[in-house]
Amino acid sequence: MSVLVAVAAGPEGAAALAAGAAEADRLGTDLVVVNLTLDPLGPLPAAAAVLERNGPGDRDPVDAVLDEIAERGDVARLVIGLRRRSRVSKALLGSVSQRLLLDSPVPVLAVKPEGTA
Repeated sequence: MSVLVAVAAGPEGAAALAAGAAEADRLGTDLVVVNLTLDPLGPLPAAAAVLERNGPGDRDPVDAVLDEIAERGDVARLVIGLRRRSRVSKALLGSVSQRLLLDSPVPVLAVKPEGTA
């Protein structure tokens, strides 16, 4: 069994990583981190397995996360970070977090960075 964390750029990604590490510890499971940022991640829990994307030409971030869940077969929880979006942004642009919430075959823990409403 494992907890998979989709880490995006910014404070949302940091909040997801912290919550994912806490959730894996609480459940006594492995922590798997999918780096969606295309940049190296900062300090990680020692036992975390990190999966990197191969640049902007790599698969869609949502597909990368959902494929990893399907391939592993042991993911108990997906952890993602959320941010507030404007109405225009919601109408014109897709949201990785929204698509993961709707399409994930496993329960999703969605977190916001501290200090956001």
